[in-house]
Amino acid sequence: MTNRFQSLFDLQCAYFLSDATKSYNWRIDQLDRMERMLTDNKDALCDALHQDFGKPPFEQLFEITVPSGVIRYYRENLKALIAPQKVELPKGLEATGNSGVIYKEPYGVTLVIGPFNAPILLLLDPAIAALAAGNTVILKPANTTPTTAALLSELIPRYFAPENVAIITGGREEISELLQLPFDFIFFTGSSAVGKVVMRAAAENLTPVILELGGQNTTIVDTTANLDIAADRIAWGHNAISGQWCIAPGYVYVHESVADVFIAKLKASLVKMYGEDPSQSPDLARMISEHDAKRVASYILPEKVVHGGRYDVKARYVEPTLLYPSTWDDPALQQEVFGPVLPVMPYGNLKEIVEIMKRKPKSLAAYIFSKNQAVIDFILGSLSFGGGCVNQTNLHCWIDSLPFGGVGNSGMGKYYGKAGFNALSNTKAMLIGNPDLELDVFPPYTGKDIAKNLSVFSGEE
Repeated sequence: MTNRFQSLFDLQCAYFLSDATKSYNWRIDQLDRMERMLTDNKDALCDALHQDFGKPPFEQLFEITVPSGVIRYYRENLKALIAPQKVELPKGLEATGNSGVIYKEPYGVTLVIGPFNAPILLLLDPAIAALAAGNTVILKPANTTPTTAALLSELIPRYFAPENVAIITGGREEISELLQLPFDFIFFTGSSAVGKVVMRAAAENLTPVILELGGQNTTIVDTTANLDIAADRIAWGHNAISGQWCIAPGYVYVHESVADVFIAKLKASLVKMYGEDPSQSPDLARMISEHDAKRVASYILPEKVVHGGRYDVKARYVEPTLLYPSTWDDPALQQEVFGPVLPVMPYGNLKEIVEIMKRKPKSLAAYIFSKNQAVIDFILGSLSFGGGCVNQTNLHCWIDSLPFGGVGNSGMGKYYGKAGFNALSNTKAMLIGNPDLELDVFPPYTGKDIAKNLSVFSGEE
């Protein structure tokens, strides 16, 4: 059966093979087009986000301003990023007129599959990195944000030629068909389950991938933490996008000696942010679907609700909810919640809970609230996770100097800023030899001082 997307893939492949995308001017032109698309259509894009699942104004603008900032980074640094980089060689090689150079070259035709929770930002950020690195891009937005996907499918052809950037809408059937094509690179953001499907398909063509997945992100609050700061930042970090954020705190371990005070402050933070009736708050997004509202509501154990607990599946609403004291046997700790239900667990011995967490799937993020550097160092040295914050939550995900990505079950590969450029580029390492250097390391070996000739490679004088 003919692949519906073969002709588009072939068009981008042929254009990439023309070497046009490798020029500085082509890359800057694509970045400029992306920036104009975001700027010219800011209001329409924000409105689409609100229509799809009630994103509040701050979360709408976040999806426009972050990609715009990434574009500015690449515009300011692109010449340095694409320039060949000289590297040191063993002294003997350099002394005899050889040099080492690293070239960054684009992979080719790149598929970017975006998620629903940040359907502009997490679709365009990888695309921006791909374009800066000189790749062509086919975008696949989430079908569960239909208004945003429809708007992007209208805007992309208006600002980009199809051989440079194209967009395909649809669902599982379209993704399956796209994954049959021999892309040069695939960037996927979404669930671990679908990430495995993408990786299996990529393996058929030995296509490199970046997988941005998720997991239950740990948060630890110790006895030295500023509890007011911790409560505010955890309340916001967990409930932004109604908890549908891959880096949201997934659960909290709080030291038993401050647990009651912390819970009280966390309740107060939620009321301060979303009011006594969060269903009326303009600052709380809705769940993406009735199915997800029902799923998240099923994690609410009435006997453990210390705040919230109300929901309306038809309205796709789940109230910001605190469950305490939670245990690892509770439904909310069996998988990533991806919603505004936060389990909180007391702990007495830090080493014991770290040993427990080390045996759980590695998370995309972790957050530590403490003023004790020895505690911070111990946790950072013992736990493996993608990235995170100390005395903050979530903010690390939009700083272009901090590579972003997961590890293990939470994904593979890093991007943002320089890391994104490097991830979407093949590193081509070259030894530039001295054309007149006589170096006899060839057979026959009898009677030759091979060690002397090889010393130039080892760095020996």
